[in-house]
Amino acid sequence: MVAAGEAEVLIRDGAFRVADTRKGQAALAELRDAVTAYNDYLMRQEPDQAAAFPVVVDLRYVSQTEVVRVGAPGGGGPTTTTPADRTTEPGGTATPTTTPSGDGDGAGSGFGGFPSLPGGAFGGTQSGTPGELTPPFPLGSLVLAFAFLLPMNVVIQAYGSTVIGERINRRGEPLLVAPVSPADIVVGKTLPYFLGAAVVTAVIAAAVGGGVVTVAAVLPIAALFLATTFVGALLARSYKELTFVTVAVSVGLTAYAFVPAVFTEVHPIAAISPLSLVVQDLQGQPVGAGEFVFSTLPATLAAAVCFALGIGIYREEDLFTQRPIPAKLGDALAAPLSRPRDVALWTVLFIPFVLVAELFTLALLFVLPTSISVPVLLVAIALVEEVAKSIHVRAAFARGVFERSTRTGLLVGALAGAGFFVGEKLLLVVQLVGLPELVLGRATLATVGAAGMPLWMLVAPLALHVGTAALSAVGASRDETSYLVALAGAVVVHVAYNLTVVTSVA
Repeated sequence: MVAAGEAEVLIRDGAFRVADTRKGQAALAELRDAVTAYNDYLMRQEPDQAAAFPVVVDLRYVSQTEVVRVGAPGGGGPTTTTPADRTTEPGGTATPTTTPSGDGDGAGSGFGGFPSLPGGAFGGTQSGTPGELTPPFPLGSLVLAFAFLLPMNVVIQAYGSTVIGERINRRGEPLLVAPVSPADIVVGKTLPYFLGAAVVTAVIAAAVGGGVVTVAAVLPIAALFLATTFVGALLARSYKELTFVTVAVSVGLTAYAFVPAVFTEVHPIAAISPLSLVVQDLQGQPVGAGEFVFSTLPATLAAAVCFALGIGIYREEDLFTQRPIPAKLGDALAAPLSRPRDVALWTVLFIPFVLVAELFTLALLFVLPTSISVPVLLVAIALVEEVAKSIHVRAAFARGVFERSTRTGLLVGALAGAGFFVGEKLLLVVQLVGLPELVLGRATLATVGAAGMPLWMLVAPLALHVGTAALSAVGASRDETSYLVALAGAVVVHVAYNLTVVTSVA
């Protein structure tokens, strides 16, 4: 029957045959699950549960640095377990205690229902036979992430369509001659959508049991969605281009908020995402001021800078002209720059984008082996930082804001490097949430010069940033090709520096 294809699994005279097909393997797996479930059902009917299930395991997930007291195997007295005594897992530490069921400590009572670990939360427990224990999965975090992020996509679609509609149909032209500033116009356009996002967030939070912390944590994400959409709507030349922009914004920001948030209950890397605060609030866990600032400040500042860049090109020559997106982006980057010292200020303002990009990269890489993730992280850090220090400088030279000379390039580059050095110290905020406990967290801190390091390692980043930024700026003062070559050289120098520093502090 099996060979003829009439059955996938055939049981006869105590033996069985399985078809050598994918359906046959699936049928065999279902058979095994059914047999296991039936055997468990029969065992639960036994009056003596201690005999039916002689081994029951209590599994508790705790922080790697926490010292807990657990029952000794065999029902003996309590023993103290230190971090060195426990097996370290990626998201926390599992402290298993194996006890005979019915030894009086409650391990074997109430076998019919086992409490499950809610999403892998620290301090959560699982109880049952060894075969019934399952690894934690942050399902609650996944649901919460999408519940708060999906409405944002609807809001930005409507907001972006309004902004580009006023440009294409020139309905925004009367606003430019009104006695109000571009900032006032942008605030007036954006505020209703931001308030709408806040109301939707509050309704969702109330429905799932969240409080003020939940709403306050989601609002920076809403602001960043709106800010990036605003800039995209100013750059796009048609609704078709705007669609690509909003899709890119939605995918990128959803990934930034969503990917780290799924580890909220199992790993400190989750603190990168504001949604991690939402999960903590819904679970009744306290949220410290340092955690809140670390999770929300990068997104808040990035949103503010995006709006500032957009306001800089909220003028007739940019609003109602059909120029390519790169050209308009260059206008936005060059608009705030009129003097060399402005370069230093705006380089500092780009730090939130650098922080968001580097933390998101860290979140993507932390699951990989350190032999792969650390070198990739160091290259990514170098590339992100060198682009942040030079892209607006190139835009300013290309539009004739600064004189095209080597001397001016060196001056502007030195100011960009010095400004970045000052702003980069914001990266040290990661020490507030325990990221230095991670190998990648230590690598990130090492490249910026953390507290407690030798003096030369605190001064070295300044020399690095000034030198590499000056190199890129000199190339930017000439032409596009020279800029790209100089930028590549700056990245190579930066990577070499990062590798040297991380190796020396390892």
